[in-house]
Amino acid sequence: MQKQIKYCKRCIMPETKPDLHIDEEGICNACRSFEKRKEIDWKARKKELKEILERYRSKNNSNYDCIIPVSGGKDSTYQAVTMLELGMNPLCVTATTDRLSEIGRKNIENIKHLGVDYIEVTTNPVVRRKINKLALTQVGDISWPEHVTIFTIPIRIAVQMNIPLIVWGENSQNEYGGPAADAKNNVLTRRWLEEFGGLLGLRVKDLIGQEGIEERHLIQYTYPTDEELKKVGVTGIFLGYYIPWDGYTNALISQTYGFSPYHKVVEGSLVNYENVDNQQTGIHDYFKFLKFAFGRATDLACLHIRRGRLTREQALKVIRMHDGKFPWEYVGGKLEDILKDIDMTVDEFVKLCDRFTNKKLFVCDSRGNLVKDKQGNIAKINYDNVE
Repeated sequence: MQKQIKYCKRCIMPETKPDLHIDEEGICNACRSFEKRKEIDWKARKKELKEILERYRSKNNSNYDCIIPVSGGKDSTYQAVTMLELGMNPLCVTATTDRLSEIGRKNIENIKHLGVDYIEVTTNPVVRRKINKLALTQVGDISWPEHVTIFTIPIRIAVQMNIPLIVWGENSQNEYGGPAADAKNNVLTRRWLEEFGGLLGLRVKDLIGQEGIEERHLIQYTYPTDEELKKVGVTGIFLGYYIPWDGYTNALISQTYGFSPYHKVVEGSLVNYENVDNQQTGIHDYFKFLKFAFGRATDLACLHIRRGRLTREQALKVIRMHDGKFPWEYVGGKLEDILKDIDMTVDEFVKLCDRFTNKKLFVCDSRGNLVKDKQGNIAKINYDNVE
């Protein structure tokens, strides 16, 4: 008999999530972290934020006050709006998305029109597609190059342009749970990147020599040296440490400043305002589901449960409807076309999916093969603690 997946009794996050701990009362550390928000003096945090911004503000207007890494999404739009409201002169920097959607481009243009200077760095697309495929086949993450460059490119520009302050949105370890030391971390460090920046054990230098990739192709994927960082004094802050962070609120505010949500609920999600820029995200989220038995819908449902917008029972119902569906389409991109970019067929993709699936977490037949419906969807062995 298969061992059942254990879930947090308050939200619906499974024990399979990396760095998640469920305590003796059955409550996960992400929920415990959210509990502590009530004890935070947010006025004091906002005052601390203003003091930090004042310290880094350009004294003679000869340079930018900070860098804001932006994708065009609801959170980065909110970051830009917030910094402008606080009187900062930011340089917005985009590390190009893997397969930018039409609405993603529209939202990037909207950020520019908020009234900011903007730089977009596009890595070599020929090399990028090779890395997409290598990362997908080796560590099961097609979005690996994007997750690396959203950290490396803004920091490289900070070094090159002598702009020490980088303003990030949320510290994911604080919002979604993680080791206690990092849940309190409000400054971006090299260690934070290496531990939580999405490298998944695949190092940039590991790519050299594969598929004709050379060191010279990986400049933008390479983090600056400690000496370079120290010379400029590059540091980062997470706005989510200083301001109560909520994706739904960010979406509402961003929409008033021109951000466009998708025209329907995003595939595999519960909402129409998150992760609408990258057509490869459907594959990324699906592989998370295969490895850990939870996907984007679970992430979002848990956030809404903690904020009282969904009951646990409602969350269970919608998770069954949306979580972990086979990614035939994502924000206008067809799976066959997305795979064609990396020279892979749908049949090859399905075999790869099966290889990365943790079969202990999903329903299998008597021969140990995954049970699939007509759309290729698989089902978890249990969706709650008692089933």
